[in-house]
Amino acid sequence: MRNDTRSILRVGTGIFIAGVIFAILVKIGGGLGQHGPPSNLGWFGLIFALGCLPASGFLLLLGFAKWFEDRRR
Repeated sequence: MRNDTRSILRVGTGIFIAGVIFAILVKIGGGLGQHGPPSNLGWFGLIFALGCLPASGFLLLLGFAKWFEDRRR
């Protein structure tokens, strides 16, 4: 595995773990109601989870695609 592929996968995994932690923070902050989380902690977790999880998904998709391409070479 090349260094750039390894770094993309490492960063994507780190952002994914942070997104999961923030999603758990939403649950700790009171969960989701009809109008969103009832507390500031829940809103904080929701905003960051919705930022981290899609970004990490794209990074991991890119990393795995590069990894499969590196294996073919």
